[in-house]
Amino acid sequence: MRCKTMLFAVALFGVAAAAGTTTMAADVRHFSFAYDQPHTTAYGIAADTFANKLAELSHGTLVIDQFPGAQLGQEPQVLQKLRTGDVDFAITSTANSATVQPESGVFSIHFVFRSEDHLKKALADPAVVAAFRDMMHELVPDASEISVLVNPSNPNAEPQLVELRAAAGMLRLSLTVLKASTEDEIAAAFASLAQEAGRALLVAGDTFFNSRRNQLVERAARFAVPAIYEFREYTATGGLMSYASRLADSYHQAGVYTGRIFSPAQNPPTSR
Repeated sequence: MRCKTMLFAVALFGVAAAAGTTTMAADVRHFSFAYDQPHTTAYGIAADTFANKLAELSHGTLVIDQFPGAQLGQEPQVLQKLRTGDVDFAITSTANSATVQPESGVFSIHFVFRSEDHLKKALADPAVVAAFRDMMHELVPDASEISVLVNPSNPNAEPQLVELRAAAGMLRLSLTVLKASTEDEIAAAFASLAQEAGRALLVAGDTFFNSRRNQLVERAARFAVPAIYEFREYTATGGLMSYASRLADSYHQAGVYTGRIFSPAQNPPTSR
């Protein structure tokens, strides 16, 4: 399960280099910022925060032009445009970005662990597995099955399922896969869950699901399905629990760092 984050493309370094020129200090520069969710979602909040902080630190000389709602394409297309320099900034998943720029996969590694191998070794430790299994059975004695909701249109769905099946095997849980890529399919998935009393649900990381979090949370409450989601925004909507950070906080910090990169104090104009 991969957390979602912002990818600063290779094109950013070209922009940073251009920022050091003398004309950059005087002219207003516009940069494109693409994401595939509506502006009314957490992605829009994050993009606004990023743009506002960048404008503040650059004294209005650096302006972000947003392209929400997949105006410039879905994540795979946007990533290719990042590589060619046709898009300057984007919000995308680390799993997708790692297929284009493998180094960006580092953002999928939890800070507690030295590497992904260290993470896998720690989670597969028999003592850790046994302790987690004991805790789970103490809290939910009859728990033996769990469902996962994935978006089959997402290229990351299958890699997520590989990891989930491995984790379920370690915990001796039966994993049922539910698939949805439309609002009607989400409704159908929860209707089938309603027939299985007591079964918990894990909603896999997916940008479509993020944009439909109100529907997901409402359905889980209606059918009394204990569910865990990816981002904190789900719990703010009323979801039971999440396992990742708040998107807006991450992108605010990214805006601060980018502002420092472009700050004249950090990168004074150079003469040629």
